[in-house]
Amino acid sequence: MDFTRGQAWGLLTEYNKEPFHLRHALTVEGVMRYFAQALGYGGETDFWGIAGLLHDLDFEQFPEQHCIKAAELMQARGLDARLIHAVVSHGYGITADVRPEHEMEKVLFATDELTGLIGAAALMRPSKSVQDMEAKSVKKKFKDKKFAAGCSREVIRQGADMLGWTLDELVEKTILAMRVDEQAINKAMG
Repeated sequence: MDFTRGQAWGLLTEYNKEPFHLRHALTVEGVMRYFAQALGYGGETDFWGIAGLLHDLDFEQFPEQHCIKAAELMQARGLDARLIHAVVSHGYGITADVRPEHEMEKVLFATDELTGLIGAAALMRPSKSVQDMEAKSVKKKFKDKKFAAGCSREVIRQGADMLGWTLDELVEKTILAMRVDEQAINKAMG
């Protein structure tokens, strides 16, 4: 079944109404599209983006069944098993026992929490933007356990390890990825 970006957005907004969740979905979608290109998967850019867009499909309405309910919702619509595996695997060790296997799944696992931390750090800046953000300021916030406490540092570290990247590399690359779509997301979110 061909599943378009428009259909993915429709599915996401069927289960998510909070601007915070929609902004996060758009951010992770953009990051995933960036990494698809950067890592040599240009032919799968849309697939990577849709996985990012839908990764928290169930979180707003079913937080206690996160990743599990998403799989049910996606299976009921006959979506690609690879897409379902990617979405479920981002909850590995937290809400699901499905391990990220493909590089795309590892990127999703590694960047999901990190985009939240970077986004929170950006809001503390005078510019309220990642455009002028440096990795060292994110690393400082990373070390402050009280800052964006909901963003798991352990998951971010584990994701960097899965990818074979240093934490610094992951932070730097994710900031660059977030810069690409930041203005478009701000405009879309009003």
